[in-house]
Amino acid sequence: MSVPSATRHILILATLIATSCTAVADPIDDQIRTAYSAWNAAFNKSDPKAVAAFYTSDASLLPATHDVIQGPDGVQKFFSSLFANGVTDHTLDLIRSMEDDKIVIAAAKWSAAGRDASGKPTRFGGIATHVFERQPDGSLKLKLHTFN
Repeated sequence: MSVPSATRHILILATLIATSCTAVADPIDDQIRTAYSAWNAAFNKSDPKAVAAFYTSDASLLPATHDVIQGPDGVQKFFSSLFANGVTDHTLDLIRSMEDDKIVIAAAKWSAAGRDASGKPTRFGGIATHVFERQPDGSLKLKLHTFN
């Protein structure tokens, strides 16, 4: 093998390795992470009205309390009680997503800060499922949100 040929093969191999190591961003994952970031920001400002604005008019929220909460007004009331109890510092970390033209489904790990039964600061968390409905402007609103 001649030197120029060997150099060319090394360059091709280096390019293949570099491209295979470069993660290709999934556009829907980016859109979900953007929605999560905005939702977390509203939550972490303890703004129940802003949190409720992320839900469709016919949304269902199914929290670990086993309540069935309907619509933005119910969502606002639910999160108002969490904020009154000092829950803050919420995060969502995307695990997996899938989509079609109108619906986006995402699973995430969540965590938040609060206080335990004795009033001692603690972190807690779990798993959440989000069913988003794509809006006419392309944005995502929550149609179903459940967490444990």
